[in-house]
Amino acid sequence: MEIINIRLAVPEDCNIIVGQSHFIKTAEDLYELIVTSCPHCKFGVAFCEASGPCLIRVEGNDTELKRLAAENAISMGAGHTFVLLLKDAFPINVLNAVKACSEVCQVFCATANPLEAIIAETDQGRGVLGVIDGFSPKGVETEADAQARREFLRKIGYKR
Repeated sequence: MEIINIRLAVPEDCNIIVGQSHFIKTAEDLYELIVTSCPHCKFGVAFCEASGPCLIRVEGNDTELKRLAAENAISMGAGHTFVLLLKDAFPINVLNAVKACSEVCQVFCATANPLEAIIAETDQGRGVLGVIDGFSPKGVETEADAQARREFLRKIGYKR
């Protein structure tokens, strides 16, 4: 077995959700839940089929995000994984709906940070072991840092 890391492309103004699911319905069901959970967002989703023709199934409402989601899925090459790129929305807007989708087994991450997928490769194929999301902590927040965090959340409307 070989373990490799794959840098995923996350455009500057986007967020990415990477997860594992189990059925060809995934791409269409994720499409439906995104447009109903957050109708104003732009998105692309790619799902790596793990049997039959083993194709990458792609859905979305933005051509460029669909292309980038497919490229990320190709680079990981791990069966039954999906990549969802979001623009004009945060993962918090759709994450509970994604996790509640009947095909979704797990979510590895939801982030706008630089992202690497840790992949195991065998003679059979590839699987995601986990992700490296962003950077290592540089310290513990001060009271001023905590105040800035609280103010930011209120500024963007996630707290009152």
